[in-house]
Amino acid sequence: MKSVEQIAEEIVAREGGFVNDPDDPGGATKYGVTIHTMRRLGVDLNGDGDVGTADVRRLSRAQARDIFIAHYYETPRIGDLPEVLRATVFDMYVNAGANAVKILQELLNDMGEALTVDGVIGPQTIAAAERAARAAPDLIADAYGIERRNYYFALADRRPASRKYARTRAGGKGGWIRRAEEFIAPRYHLSDAAFQRRVAAWG
Repeated sequence: MKSVEQIAEEIVAREGGFVNDPDDPGGATKYGVTIHTMRRLGVDLNGDGDVGTADVRRLSRAQARDIFIAHYYETPRIGDLPEVLRATVFDMYVNAGANAVKILQELLNDMGEALTVDGVIGPQTIAAAERAARAAPDLIADAYGIERRNYYFALADRRPASRKYARTRAGGKGGWIRRAEEFIAPRYHLSDAAFQRRVAAWG
């Protein structure tokens, strides 16, 4: 079992260094921590009384890891989910906030639960996730990963500017899709042909 620190280190590595992509609503970002998150948390690293792009650039890997653990793992109670789900939900929470939990709640409802899809991990969501993990321990993480992948595709369907995150310039799987498939067993990965069919409507 990986520790939460190990999982957070992997997320930091997956997110990469400083970027400031005008097509990314997150704005200036480093190691996956956005300028909006740093402003919300008051992370003023240069001490000038304002949290700006310069502060994002100064963020260290260790600081990013600690932010993720405190605010994207402990605060939303991801550690209360079954072990098999923690790494993938944690990774998605960093990437998509409370939508990570909504995806899980919707999946559990598809499996017969009756949860309110509110993006909050409470006693009912925890109990439902535990039931699913007991019933299908080898499948629940794959099912969640597939729903993550579907979420990214749907986002790119709606927002053409985001398609570059789902499909590379060369036409292959983009970072979003590869990220989701890191948490899905290889037998459930999309083949190149299946991926091309899924994105064909994007032109």
